[in-house]
Amino acid sequence: MKVSKLLLGLLVSCAALGASAQTIIKFSHVVALDTPKGKAAEFFAKKAAELTKGKVKVEVYANSSLYKDKEEIEALQIGAVQMLAPSLSKFGPLGVREFEAFDLPFIFDSTAELHKITQGPVGAGLLAKLEPKGIRGLAFWDNGFKSFTANSPLKTPADFKGKKFRIQSSKVLEEQIRSVGGIPQVMAFSEVYQALQTGVVDGTENTISNIYTQKTHEVQKHLSLTNHGYIGYAVIVNKKFWDGLPADIREQLEQAMKEATVYGNNIAQEENDQALVGVRKSGKTLVYEPSKEERLALKTAMAPVHVKMADRVGKDMLQSIYKGVLE
Repeated sequence: MKVSKLLLGLLVSCAALGASAQTIIKFSHVVALDTPKGKAAEFFAKKAAELTKGKVKVEVYANSSLYKDKEEIEALQIGAVQMLAPSLSKFGPLGVREFEAFDLPFIFDSTAELHKITQGPVGAGLLAKLEPKGIRGLAFWDNGFKSFTANSPLKTPADFKGKKFRIQSSKVLEEQIRSVGGIPQVMAFSEVYQALQTGVVDGTENTISNIYTQKTHEVQKHLSLTNHGYIGYAVIVNKKFWDGLPADIREQLEQAMKEATVYGNNIAQEENDQALVGVRKSGKTLVYEPSKEERLALKTAMAPVHVKMADRVGKDMLQSIYKGVLE
């Protein structure tokens, strides 16, 4: 990304702040408005205005309208935007590899297990690791569990062999695809539809709400409900900006974030359920639900990824997650 674009965004932000006593928070994200993250961001904006009595205005920029995947964290670090909610996979390339533990296949068997980590001390410790990067972590937001799509059935590990799958930038996800003989292709979220449509990649993995709202089901013939992995987000702010806010404003925004987190996480499963109904009704994609045996076969095939990636994500972090889900 050209630095000039980032500097222009920074200058626009400064001009906006100087023109009004109202504090402007630019909140950029890459998904549609009608997704769990999109709705939670809008909820936060509304609550922030209410609790600060208009002293803070949160401007939400959805669907990569301001910055794309690869640009947004850099934009946050220099202050061109103040708030993001990137996928947890984005923090590995930033140098905080412990977040890539969330990318491990089949690491959580339920939302309840997941929340023991994201809403407990392990999650708080992870967010704290972002501070040396000039980033303050505020909360974890759910999207949901991922499933695979392709133009041919995905019922057994052998069905993945030789197929190109779009993934987020994550060494763990690369290894996940390779573990079943697939070919990982890192690609920005905004480019996936066209890549699937033109055959640049054969398939992808995502939550049902993302698959439906981005219309990728329209260019994929098969959807296998594997629930093999998790997609979540960390809501983050520019640390210098956050620390510079008056204490009372910061407390009000923290309260708004708590309420938005409860709201967003509560609707995440509902949104995915509704999206699945939409995918089925479209008639464009054949939805397949693997049997217990088929899911176990895929889980077994991908199990070595945990061992191979243990040094990368941190053995202590991995053990903390394993232990945390059992408590």
